[in-house]
Amino acid sequence: MLYDINLKITYGYEVPVSGGRHLVRVLPASIPGRQRLIAGSVTFQPTPGERSESVDFFANATTSILFRSVHENLVIRMQARVQAEATELTADLSPPLAGLPPQLASCWAIDVESPHHFIGPSPLLPEAVEIAGYAREIAGENMTVRQIGSAICERIHRDFVYDAEATTVTTTPAEAFRLKRGVCQDFTHVMIVALRSLGIPAGYVSGFLRTLPPPGKERLEGADAMHAWVRFWCGTTGGWMELDPTNNIPAGTDHIVVGHGRDYGDVAPVIGVLKSYGSHTTEQAVDVIPVE
Repeated sequence: MLYDINLKITYGYEVPVSGGRHLVRVLPASIPGRQRLIAGSVTFQPTPGERSESVDFFANATTSILFRSVHENLVIRMQARVQAEATELTADLSPPLAGLPPQLASCWAIDVESPHHFIGPSPLLPEAVEIAGYAREIAGENMTVRQIGSAICERIHRDFVYDAEATTVTTTPAEAFRLKRGVCQDFTHVMIVALRSLGIPAGYVSGFLRTLPPPGKERLEGADAMHAWVRFWCGTTGGWMELDPTNNIPAGTDHIVVGHGRDYGDVAPVIGVLKSYGSHTTEQAVDVIPVE
C-alpha cells in the first residue's frame, strides 16, 4: 500500500515564549520488509534558530530545534509518502512461556533489536501488582508466547473502553488499569507491563493509523492522531510480533511506524523545555490517505 501522510501539531502559549529547545520524532521510518519512506519533510513555524537531524539509540529519526526569538505559538508539520508492505502471519514458532528464559539467556546481542532492552521496568513503566495478576489469569500453562500476547491483547480490548477524556499523557499504567478506560497510549502501556510481568520482552511502537478504512470496514479507533501499539519478542525463531490492543488486530499495512522504544518517553513526538510561564494548548491533526 502507498500512503500520503500529513501531520500538523499546533502549540498555543498563554504567554509568549522567549526561548525553547525541542526534540521532534514524527517522520516515518524505513524498515526492511515492512515499510519504505519514499519522501518526507518536517517543517516548523516560526523557523527555529538552529536545527539538526540525528538518529537516536532505537534508530528513530529525530530533529532537534532551538528557538532564541519570542514566539506565541509553534506549528509542526510533517508530510511523507510511505510504501507499506504486507507481511503475512506465519506459523507460531514461539516457545511455551517456560521455554522463553533459555532463549533469552542465549541472546548476547545488545543492539537496537535486542530483547534485553525491553524485559524489565522502564522510566514510565514500573512494575504493577494488579496488572501482573491480570496477566497471570490470562496466560494458560500450555500457551505459547505468541498465544499469550494475542490473548492479553484481546482481553484488554474487551475489558477497556476507548475514552479520550479519561486519561492524560501522564496517566500511569496502574491508573489506566483501574479506570479500564483510556486511549491507545494507555492500552499499549498496560499490555507492555502485563507481558513484561510474565518475562516476555515488550516495547512501544509509535506511528500512524490509516484514516480512511477500506470499503465495507469500520474506521479504527485512534486514527485521528498519532497511534501506538505493542511489539513483543516471541523467541529466537519467532522474533518480534506487533499487536494493536486498541483495535485487537495485528499491526499490518494500516499501521505506519514512526519509532520504537521501551515506553512512550522514548518515542514521544515532541519533548523539550521552554522559558515561559502560564498554560498552553495543543492540537493534533492527522491524515493517512491511500494513494491509488
